[in-house]
Amino acid sequence: MIDEKKPVYMIGIVAKLVGVHPQTLRFYEKEGLIKAARTEGQTRLYSEREFRKIRRIVYLTREKGINIAGVKEILKLEEDILTIFTILKNMLDKETFESLLETLKETSFKSLDFDELLKKLK
Repeated sequence: MIDEKKPVYMIGIVAKLVGVHPQTLRFYEKEGLIKAARTEGQTRLYSEREFRKIRRIVYLTREKGINIAGVKEILKLEEDILTIFTILKNMLDKETFESLLETLKETSFKSLDFDELLKKLK
């Protein structure tokens, strides 16, 4: 199993994969949107989790036209949702929790990525 928290991707590779300049990633870090690990030589390294977060930021800014302040708020709200679901998962039995998720999937929560949420809950 891949350790999603282990920093493995160099800044140039991540930039190329998501289609941005490395300076954009430095800007995201300066704004507090992402956090890079550093090697002894101060090379930025990103984990799989950070890589997915970067892809999300690029999607929100490019495809949805959301500014950095808006992206910060969205990411914060997504973290709050994750916290709520973690609490619910711990409070409810497995069957009830899964039923709740299925009910939410069938409602108007179209922008909530349930598959990504479930990965984070594991």
